[in-house]
Amino acid sequence: MKRRPPTIVVSGPPGSGKSTLARMIAERLKLQYYSTGLIFREMARRRGLSLEELSKLAEQDPEIDREIDSRTIEVAKKGGVVIDSHLAAWLLRDIADVKVGVIAPLRVRVERIARRENRDPEEVERETRYREESERRRFWRYYRVDLTDLSVFDIVINTATYNPEEALELALHAIDLVLKRRREQPF
Repeated sequence: MKRRPPTIVVSGPPGSGKSTLARMIAERLKLQYYSTGLIFREMARRRGLSLEELSKLAEQDPEIDREIDSRTIEVAKKGGVVIDSHLAAWLLRDIADVKVGVIAPLRVRVERIARRENRDPEEVERETRYREESERRRFWRYYRVDLTDLSVFDIVINTATYNPEEALELALHAIDLVLKRRREQPF
């Protein structure tokens, strides 16, 4: 029986470096890159809403998250993908082969987002705090997922400590170890 190609998840809060790391892993391992954040942004754009406005709407309408999550589950089941998502490590805990957590202090994350989007750091901090609290509430209500429980991860990397290349090397080492262990397990 042939195993499907691996599904690797990179999860973390906004500005933690998860998208950068997920793209780098996908490129290095020649896997597809999939981002739930891009889907959420596209949904907001289609509806003419900001991310904060769509987050508020999603607190009232669980179908927004369910649509994103069902699409993500289907992609994960096929394998051969690196999934960049806040929730995927918990949502896909029984599907993903490797789960990488990415963290960084709020001030570092806000600086990154403000610089990337050329925005006022105070506005970014307010929006980021709101978005994270909204997600925390929604994910608990819809899935009983506690985003502060990092035990779901195979490795957690603080990107305030490591630059992107170092974070990539740490992640690749962990991925290699976990996938070797997976190959050694009987069917």
